[in-house]
This record gives sequence, structure tokens and C-alpha cells, in this order.
Amino acid sequence: MGILSKISKNIALDLGTSNTLVYVAGKGIVIQQPSIVAINNRTEHIVAVGDEAKKMLGKTPPHIVINNPLTEGVIADFEVAEKMIKYFIDQVQHESFSWLPRPIVVIGIPLDVTEVERKAVIDATKSAGAREVYLVYQPLLTAIGVQLPVTEASGNLIVEMGGGVTEIAVISLGGIVTSTTLPIAGRTLDEQIINYVRENFNLLLGEASAEEIKIKLATVGDQALSKEMNLRGRDMLTGLPREVIITSFQIKEAIIKPIKRIIEAIRDTLAQTPPELVAEIYQRGLVLSGGGAYLDGLAALIQKELKIPVHLADDPLTTVIRGLGIVLEDLANLKDLTLTS
Repeated sequence: MGILSKISKNIALDLGTSNTLVYVAGKGIVIQQPSIVAINNRTEHIVAVGDEAKKMLGKTPPHIVINNPLTEGVIADFEVAEKMIKYFIDQVQHESFSWLPRPIVVIGIPLDVTEVERKAVIDATKSAGAREVYLVYQPLLTAIGVQLPVTEASGNLIVEMGGGVTEIAVISLGGIVTSTTLPIAGRTLDEQIINYVRENFNLLLGEASAEEIKIKLATVGDQALSKEMNLRGRDMLTGLPREVIITSFQIKEAIIKPIKRIIEAIRDTLAQTPPELVAEIYQRGLVLSGGGAYLDGLAALIQKELKIPVHLADDPLTTVIRGLGIVLEDLANLKDLTLTS
């Protein structure tokens, strides 16, 4: 079994509210797909997962339901989450011989998960085919992924802005010293855009359209050039399709309040941090990661407001999964960083 364990396809999973990434030992990142499942309610069978399911948003008949089993980074629908995890594990394992052992799986989890939520992740993953499951906090994984000295006695400030939550953590000696978790992240910005368009243009907008606007126009920068795009939605008065023009300055007006709340949360986290670590952080700066790190002008705004150097992580969407990959490949030496087995 020792030899078989070495040749089995052990897996790391970054189960995000918006995206799931899969790392296979010895291969690297092999899957990066939306955390979305389309299910046929008549048969209870999966119709599509990931990219294919996302294409169906807002376009399905009543018997096909689009489900996101993760809310704010934790499992909200156990059965659907299990099916999604099993689907991704099967995608990785389909070439394996049937006599190989089931995989060891390492998973990133948010900071404020409860024992019940932690157990739900483990149970769903084991039901989906895992032999052993190890959990690691996501900000710690981000720090590992960008190769910060997390096991040393030094202050490392991570701001991870994902799809469902923003996590702020000060890390030292392999643990979380102080932290804050906010239910404000990428999807919050989508909701703000939907509300802004409804209130100012009397136009109903879908989630996919709001996300497209965010990607193309969203900015919080002072010197950003004004961009604009045509926006199509359903007129709330007539019920008919209508097109308007929206600008990047209007989108900034829509999203700036939640962004300022995140900056205040970073300030509050620093206020709770031991002075020795704060001094190091003000010298070394913070690392900004997650999909929200791509928001134009965000790094500069944080630096301006807090007077701290801000470093944008290389490929912010994959920092957690890269950290998971490092832990997976060296689990024997890094097991102390995990929460449970």
C-alpha cells in the first residue's frame, strides 16, 4: 500500500464560492471551473458542471435548476456539493486503474468555518471518493502560494478577496495571529451593480451581465480613464428589452461603498495585531489576492488609505491552489499546518 499510495492521484481542491480549482500531485493545476452545477429535478441527475453549467444561467426550463452549492466559501447544499466534488475527482481519476487506492485530498477552507461546516466538507469529500481529507485555512495557503516565510516569526498580512468572502489575516509562525472575515467580495460587487442599474435606469439585469460589466468597466482608481459599454436588460416599466449606455464612473459609484468597508476591516485587523508584527507589516506591506485583486485601482486605493505597500499576488486566482499544491506535495513535513485528518 505504501507503493500504491505514491502512485495514486492525490488531489488538492480549492472550493471557492465562484470557482473550483483542482491540483493533482506531480501534474499541477488540471481543472479551473465555476462552482456551478445544473441538475435535472425530475431525475436528480447532473446535467452540467462548471463552464457548461454557467452558460445555462438564466436560460433553463423549470425542471433544470442551476445550483451553487457553496455560499461564502462553505458548503450550503451538501448533496449538490458532494456531486460536484465527485464530478471533479472522477475527472481526475478516470484514467486510473481500479486497483489504485482512493486519493488523499487537501482542501482550503475559510477562516470562520464552524465545526459543523468543517465536518460537512470532510464528509462530502470522503463520500465523493477521498481516502483521507486534510483542511488548511485559505489565507495561510495564499501566503504559502506566494512563498512568504509563514513558519518564521515575522508578520505577513494577507487580503484574500474571493467570490463570496474577503478574508484578512496576519500570519506568523505557521498560524493565524489576527483575522477578519467579511461577507463582501466579488458577488457583492455584482449585486451592487444590479441594484444600481435597477435604481438609476429602471432596468433588470442578470447575474452574468453584471459580472461582465464588472470585468470590463469596474474601477476604484482616481485617474482611471472613462470607459463605457452598451447594456441590455429588461425595462421594469414596459417589460420589453432595452439598451442603455453605462460608464466606468457610474460603476465606481455603485461599488465604492463595499470596497471602503474592506479597507476599514484591514485597518481594524491591524489595530488588533501585536505592535511588533504591525511594524514589520508597515515595512513589508500586504499581499492582495483572490479574483477581487484584479479590480482596477484597488491596490493603489488600499495603499493610499492605509499608507502600507500593497503587493498584487502573481496570478491572484491561483494563489490558494498553488499553496495547496505545495502542502500536498510535501504533506509529511507540512502536516502541522493542517487542521484535521
